[in-house]
Amino acid sequence: MSTRLQHLARRLWDGSGVLARRRADAVAAWVRRGRRDDLTGVPAILGCWLRALLVLLGGYLLWRLIRAAPGLLWLIVPVWCWRAVRAVPSADDAESVPDEGAEASARDDVLALLFDILGDRPAVHLSEVLQHLQKQGRGEGWTVTDLRARLEALDIPVAAKVKAGGKSPTRGVRKSALLALSPETAPEASTAPSTAA
Repeated sequence: MSTRLQHLARRLWDGSGVLARRRADAVAAWVRRGRRDDLTGVPAILGCWLRALLVLLGGYLLWRLIRAAPGLLWLIVPVWCWRAVRAVPSADDAESVPDEGAEASARDDVLALLFDILGDRPAVHLSEVLQHLQKQGRGEGWTVTDLRARLEALDIPVAAKVKAGGKSPTRGVRKSALLALSPETAPEASTAPSTAA
């Protein structure tokens, strides 16, 4: 019984970390979208500052609301715990985890797909990889954070600030990192299916 409770506590702890990272990434992405590409200097980032102030104001108002009505925690905490436990795989899911050979095969398939998407470019944003997957009917309902977690689970390096396609730097993968990881998986154009979904 204690092992079951320990496993549940571990899922709650890990899931809380996953949820916190997802929320932080979503808020940071929303703040970054306030940047104006048609302006330069301080006016270009005023939108980011305004959005950051709105986030701080929202956090302050939430804190004041909870201080005024602490009974709200009886609603917020169970919802958070439920979502945290669902954010990580259960013990039953662990039985279906592929063995090392299957995982290596999945990694090779994902690397081949990434090389295919990269083409002759030096880097690609995760948002573009996600769009490509969803056009193929894979990764429905995923966010960029979900894709990043799956790539990192396969030990595929994800860089924090990647410039690609003339867009603002954001999370992505670099061809040089993939080549260093597995040079034999780099075909000219691979059509291997992805098992990342």
